[in-house]
Amino acid sequence: MTPLATCAIVGGGPAGIMSGFLLARAGVDVIVLEKHADFLRDFRGDTIHPSTLDVIAELGLLEEFLERPHQRVRYAEGELGGTRVRAADFTHLPTRCKFVVFMPQWDFLNFIAEHARRLPNFRLMMSTEAAGLIDDGGRVAGVTARGSTGDIEIRADLVIGADGRGSGLRDAAGFAVIDLGAPMDVLWFKLPHEAEQHHLVLGRIEAGQAMVMLDRGDYWQCALIIRKGTMEEVVSRGIEAFRARVARLTGRDKLDEPRSFDDVKLLTVKVDRLETWCRPGLLFIGDAAHAMSPVGGVGINLAVQDAVAAANLLAEPLRAGTVCLEDLQRVQRRRMFPTRATQALQVAVQNKVIDPLLRSERAPELPAILKLMQHWTWLQRLPARVIGVGFRPEHVRSPALEGLGH
Repeated sequence: MTPLATCAIVGGGPAGIMSGFLLARAGVDVIVLEKHADFLRDFRGDTIHPSTLDVIAELGLLEEFLERPHQRVRYAEGELGGTRVRAADFTHLPTRCKFVVFMPQWDFLNFIAEHARRLPNFRLMMSTEAAGLIDDGGRVAGVTARGSTGDIEIRADLVIGADGRGSGLRDAAGFAVIDLGAPMDVLWFKLPHEAEQHHLVLGRIEAGQAMVMLDRGDYWQCALIIRKGTMEEVVSRGIEAFRARVARLTGRDKLDEPRSFDDVKLLTVKVDRLETWCRPGLLFIGDAAHAMSPVGGVGINLAVQDAVAAANLLAEPLRAGTVCLEDLQRVQRRRMFPTRATQALQVAVQNKVIDPLLRSERAPELPAILKLMQHWTWLQRLPARVIGVGFRPEHVRSPALEGLGH
C-alpha cells in the first residue's frame, strides 16, 4: 500500500522536525522521513539561540524545554593569544531569553518529535531513507524511499527537502548550487571533563590554530579548526602529536585521549546555497537549501527559522489543497535575505580572520575592534544581536487547530 500525505518531509533534523510539527499542528497531514534509527549523533550543532527559544515559547513549550539539562551562555567569551576577551553580550537582547542554550541537538530533536508525535496527523518514519522523487508530468508528486520493510512510495501534494548539506534529494532534483567556499574544516572529538577547568565558549585561538570546547556535563565535545584539506597531514604526524597539540590548546601538560584517529571525526565545512529552492511540488529548506559555516553557530537557528516561515506561508494552501509554485517561491523570497546576509558575514569572517589565522605562525594579536569591545562594552551587543536574533527572525503565525495544538 502506498502511504499518502499532504506533505512529505525528507530529513529529521531541525528544519524537518520543526516544519513537520508546525504543519501538523496547523492541521496538515505530514510524514517525516529520517534515515537513521534515532537522533543520537555527536557531531551536530548544540546551540539554541534566543530567536529559536522565542519560537519554542510561542508554542507554549519554553518552560518544559528549559527543564531539560542544558547550559545557559550569556556572554560569548574566549581566549586570543592568552588574553581572555568578551565578544558578545546577549543579556540586552529584545527576546524572552537573554542567553544561548547549549544542549545536545539530539535532545532538542527528541523534544520536538515527542510533541509532534502526539498529533494524530503527524507520522515520523525512522530508518527510512528517501531514494528519489516521483515525477507526475513535471510536478513532484512524492518520494521513493527504502525502509526497514523494503522499498516504498509516498505520494504527497508537497515534498520538503530538509535532508542536510549533503542532500541526496537536492542532487536528484538537479538544482544548481552556489559554492561560497570555506578555508577550514573541523575535527570533532571528546575529552574527559577533567581535561579543562573552565568553559570556553568561543574557544581558544593560538598561532595557526583554534579550538572550541562544548560542555556536555561529563565530557567536553571539542572542535579543532584546521585548514581545509590538511586532515591527511594531521594524521601523518601521528596521534601523539595531535594529543600534544590539543594539550597546549587546553592548557594541560599531557592528554591520554583521543586514543586514536578512529575517535576523531572530520567535518567538512561547506558554505553554499541553492539558486532556486523550489519547483512544482518540491521545496528545500535548512542546510539542504543553504549550508552555513560554523561561524556563530547559527545553522540550527536558520533551519528553524526556515521551518517557521514555511509553516506560516504554506499551512493554509496545503490544507486547502491549492499549494502552488508561487506559494513555494514566497518561502524562498522570505528566507533568501537572511540567508545571504548571514552567509556574507560568515564568509567575511572566514576570509579576513580565520584563514589568515590558520596560515600564521605568529601569536595572534588582539584586533582593534575587540580591544574597543572590552572598553566600550555596549559594542558587544551588536554581534550578540546578529548571532542571537539574526536577520528577519520568524514568529509562529500558523494556527494551532482546535484539538491539535498546545
